[in-house]
Amino acid sequence: MNPLVQRYLDHARFEKRLAERTLTLYQQSLAQLTELALGMMQVKGAGQSLAQAQVKAQAQAQENGLNTTSSSPSLGPVPVPGSPSATHLDWSQIQPAHIRRWASQWHSPSDAVKRHKSQNGAKNQNGHSSRSVALMLSAWRGFFNWLCRERLIASNPVQAVRAPKSAKLLPKALRVDDAVQLAEFKNQKAVMAAANPSSSAAGTSPWLEARDVAIVELLYGCGIRVGELVGLDCAFSAAAKDQGRGWVDLTNAEIHVFGKGRKRRQLPLGRQAALALQAWLKVRRDLIPPVAEGVEDLNGAEIEVQNALFIGQRGTRLTPQAVWQRLRQRSLQAGLAAPVHPHMLRHSFASHVLQSSGDLRAVQELMGHASISSTQVYTGLDFQHLAKVYDAAHPRAHKKP
Repeated sequence: MNPLVQRYLDHARFEKRLAERTLTLYQQSLAQLTELALGMMQVKGAGQSLAQAQVKAQAQAQENGLNTTSSSPSLGPVPVPGSPSATHLDWSQIQPAHIRRWASQWHSPSDAVKRHKSQNGAKNQNGHSSRSVALMLSAWRGFFNWLCRERLIASNPVQAVRAPKSAKLLPKALRVDDAVQLAEFKNQKAVMAAANPSSSAAGTSPWLEARDVAIVELLYGCGIRVGELVGLDCAFSAAAKDQGRGWVDLTNAEIHVFGKGRKRRQLPLGRQAALALQAWLKVRRDLIPPVAEGVEDLNGAEIEVQNALFIGQRGTRLTPQAVWQRLRQRSLQAGLAAPVHPHMLRHSFASHVLQSSGDLRAVQELMGHASISSTQVYTGLDFQHLAKVYDAAHPRAHKKP
């Protein structure tokens, strides 16, 4: 990897405190940029060497009395002594024209690229989506901005390049009835197993049921992200705050989460969510007894298990992938038509609160959006809901012309 790219990624991780998923996407985009820049500079160097070789060959031919007006065979690519490598790229050579061409190729690949993808069985031969191009340009723009601040280049070649327009898709949210149906769902096998552990009908562990109920109540009742959910601790600690983890405060009926950019926000905890958390914490205490007083030789993994609010079957902190899987399974068990993912519950929270209150600014605070424009997308869902009500209820809505 290019040393400057690695320095920028370290800057994004430790100073900007970007999320791990964002860092992964940025790393992929900057690896693509490095490859494109390297190819451009090598081709440029090879072209210059080829021109010099052609001039030298013509001069030698004239000295030998040969006719230089006829077409001569191609000399082919000429090796470039000291051609740039990924560790010796000159980023100042990249111009806005290069960025525009690369973004255009990424969005709509050439016929040669399409044929290559077709021969290799690729399904998507029409290039990447506008959102993918916008993400790629955002990563490049941030990198070149950092190079400018470090006084390594004079200007940012991505600054004036805009991503192709993309359709503004409304977020997928559940209907109120569906969200309530999912939140109130109880797995009867788990209920029977809790009442009679020796029952043959037991198909789900009661502690898993208590945990999954609490997960659904927090996701829908507080509108938090799945990364914020799995990062919650059972109680406040200085280590959790320093490491960017949130915590639960049942005494004051609130939770503290660290969102994007490690921005902390405080959220109210609804009655149903508080009851679900209390039930889960009671079961959790039986699974993981508290550390005996005076014991101080715990390792990092043991401390992590002691602090984590939600744990998996192996006794480790729950992962976002596990939450996705459990929520998908639970939504289908609850009888919903389509599987539900965690972010759908976040969208449902914002949409339903906005429909009931009409307070866009409050929803922005609850969601942790830095800009009100991010929250305004839910006004489209609200209007969509009103349009459906109108179509279903107004006597003139379905009158044929």
